[in-house]
Amino acid sequence: MSVSEGTSRRGILLKIGLIFNGAAGVVLGVPIVRYLLAPLIREPGTPSETWLSLGSLDQFPAGETRLATFRNPIVYPTDGQTANIPCWVRRVDSEKFQVFAINCAHLGCPVRWFPQSGLFLCPCHGGVYYQDGSRASGPPERGLFEYAYKVDQGTLLIKAGKMPTTGSPNAGLVSIGKSPCA
Repeated sequence: MSVSEGTSRRGILLKIGLIFNGAAGVVLGVPIVRYLLAPLIREPGTPSETWLSLGSLDQFPAGETRLATFRNPIVYPTDGQTANIPCWVRRVDSEKFQVFAINCAHLGCPVRWFPQSGLFLCPCHGGVYYQDGSRASGPPERGLFEYAYKVDQGTLLIKAGKMPTTGSPNAGLVSIGKSPCA
């Protein structure tokens, strides 16, 4: 096997290594660049302002708290079941609801509802919340995060697409609306 006079084995291996490293850099860099540029290239009317149905009002009896799920509007085909997001729906009376994110305000563990005690409990670090989502005890410094909601033609809708957090413009505020047809 002969190598041309200007090219050595070391030079060829160096070029192959540079090509592989460049390809790996591109593969790793594209998602990072997409993430950084996403706010600039997002189209108006994106799913972050989407109202999603949790179901008919009949599914949520007054005075009870029920688990509901919705499909994340910002989803990729490979997300599968992970795009189904659970939430707790509390119907206070005939027209007033509270829709809580299932995540504890401490570190995001899923909270469970215990109707016997009327409390939400976090299994990870012992966070406890009253039925209205306010903090009862434990490490969380605030109550459960709430989704904005509205009632439209007998259906409970929530504003989804963003996780409700303390940094959200309407953090802790609930949108109470009536359908013009109701």
